This record gives sequence, C-alpha cells and structure tokens, in this order.
Amino acid sequence: MTSEEPGAGRALALATVAFTACFYAWSLLGPLGPDLQDRLGLSDLQLSAAVAVPVLLGSLARVPMGMLTDRYGARLVFGALMAWTLVSLIALAIWHDSFPVVIVLGFLLGFGGASFAVGVPFVSRWYPPERQGFALGIYGMGTGGTVLAGLTAPAIADAWGMAAPFLVAAGLLAVVAAWFVASARNPPTPRPHAASALAPLAVFRTSGRAWALTLFYFLMFGGFVAMFLYLPKLLTGVYDLSKADAGARAAGFALLAVLARPVGGTLSDRVGADRVLRWSFVATAVLAVALAATYEHIAPLTVLCLSLAVAFGLGAGAVFKLVAAWFPQEVGAVTGVVGAAGGLGGFFPPLVMAAVKSATGGYGLGFLLLAAVAGVCLAVLAGIGAGRVAGATRRRGPA
Repeated sequence: MTSEEPGAGRALALATVAFTACFYAWSLLGPLGPDLQDRLGLSDLQLSAAVAVPVLLGSLARVPMGMLTDRYGARLVFGALMAWTLVSLIALAIWHDSFPVVIVLGFLLGFGGASFAVGVPFVSRWYPPERQGFALGIYGMGTGGTVLAGLTAPAIADAWGMAAPFLVAAGLLAVVAAWFVASARNPPTPRPHAASALAPLAVFRTSGRAWALTLFYFLMFGGFVAMFLYLPKLLTGVYDLSKADAGARAAGFALLAVLARPVGGTLSDRVGADRVLRWSFVATAVLAVALAATYEHIAPLTVLCLSLAVAFGLGAGAVFKLVAAWFPQEVGAVTGVVGAAGGLGGFFPPLVMAAVKSATGGYGLGFLLLAAVAGVCLAVLAGIGAGRVAGATRRRGPA
C-alpha cells in the first residue's frame, strides 16, 4: 500500500475519539485521588495504590486485547471493551465509599486503558508505512482523555458529589461506543492469519528489538502516566495547593505530552524514530536530575515538568513508529506487549514515589531513579543500532 486507503481519515477520527473516551474513564481516579483520600481517610501509600490499580489491569490487558484485535478486528473488540468499561464506571458511581471496593472496581476499570492496544493495529493498517508515524501520533492524542479528566473530574465532584464524574464518563462512553460500533469498519488491509492465538508472540523469543521497545515505552508512556497521576498529590502536599488547582496543573502537563505525541510521530517519519528517541532519553535524564534538585521550588518545578511532558510525548510518538515498521505482521501482538510495559511504567512509579517520600521525607531520589532508567534506555538504543534498521525499513516498506 503506497497511499492512504479511502476512509482512512474517518477511521482515524473514530479510533481517536473512542480512545479519548476510554482514557477519560481510565484516568478518573488520579484527579479524584485527593478527594478519595479525604473521604476514606487513606494513607499516602493507600492513595497511590488506588490511583495505580487501574493502570495495572490496563497494562496487563493490552496483551490479549492486541492479539484479539489481530484475530477478530477492532470494531468488535473496541465495542466490547467500551461496554465493559461502562459497567465498571456505573459500579464506581454506586460503590465508592470503601477502600477495598475502590481497589477492586478500579482494577476492573483498568480495561479502559487496554484500548490503546486495539487502536494501534486498527489505525496502522489504514495507512502506508511512510504515514504511520503521523497517523499513530494523532491516534495517541487520545491520551488527552487524561487532560479532560484532570480539568473536569474534581470540579464535577465538588459541584455534584463523588458519583457524578463516574456517571458523566459513563454517559460519554455510551454515546461514543454506539457511534463507533455503528460507523467503524475494519481496515481493507487483511489481518494476519496466525496458526494460533499465541503465535504472534513468538517474535519476542527471537527479537531483542521487540524487548527494547517494551523498555522504551515503559519509560516514555509510563513516565507520562506516573507523573500525571502523582502530580496532584505532590502539588497539594509540597505546596498546599487546592485540589482543583493541582488537578489543572497536572492537566497542563498531560496536555503538552498529548500535543507532542503526533509531533514525535511526524518527526519519526521524516528524520527517523531513533533520533527522536535519543533526544527524548537525553532530555528526560537531564530534566529528572534537575527536578531532584529543585522540585521544592514552584517555578523550576513548573518549567521542568512541562519540558519533561514534551520529552515523554515525543518519545511515545516515536516508539510506535518503530512497532509498525519493524513488526508489520505482528502489530497487534507487539503493541499489546509494548503497551503493557508502558502501562506498568505508570503503575510502579507512584508506589515508588510514595515509598521514597515515606523513607526519605522527599521526592529527590524518585526523580534520580527516573534519570537512571532514561540512561539505560539510551544505552540500549545505541546497542541495537536502531538508526540503521529503521532506515532500512523505511526504504523497503513492510515485509
């Protein structure tokens, strides 16, 4: 395929809106975290667990969701996923006054985060290789659902109570699910026919590059999710900001990352994903070290966090350019595993930050650990020779 298929733009729009709605639902517990902590009397570690639990299932579920999309198509899988998430939202609207119940229902809500692994193979098969970075970057802007959640959920809860944000998200998701199922069609590019459901995962037995991509996304997307989820707690705890103000600032962080993602995909189409990733890893390491030294001062914290958001967005856009280029026949399966790694990258850091805060009284060590992971990613990227492989793939196209 050398040009976009007819209907590609419509498919991209449908997938992006559906992904945005799912991410809005999936990320609700982050901006609502301070309210939940006050309401349920949670410790910092309990709050971090409640916020991180949806990320855990959203990570693990990406593996089967990507494989199911390769096998049955995105229209069916996306529709079923949105229906399940809708049920979880309604349950949280009814039952949110107990920490164990919030943990269980938050875990089930995590399926909304698995939506990413459905949309990537769907979108990539509508576009030629030289346009996939751009298309997947646009689709990745669906992570802006986190921005909408940060801006609206605390205000909705303050005005109408804790049940209201979950009900609003449920209504939004119901409309989007009906629209997607009625309007979407699977891409004309045929899905791969595997001998078994697990066959596409065989690439992870033979390709070190596949595992490298999981590490890269663990940092780029995981760092984005972790920072977005934990920023409200850091800002209210260190600076005594109001919950609404902290949520709005976290939303600003997420917005920059979302806007940078298609830029990262487009730059990857033009100059190579390896270069974009290298820039992102270096910037992340430098900014994280600076944060460790200055996070207690609001001006440098603001500038450094917003810059870090851009680095995360550029890098996340580049990773899935490489997924589609290196593994065109296993996009769904590889996306599922790589996406799971990114989600787990968002699960562990909030818990680590809470533990660091409890042990040291500050967050500096947590930011230094982020810098260390960026350094490891930079070394791995240099070791696998991403530039030569990506360039060869761009010349040949998919196998």
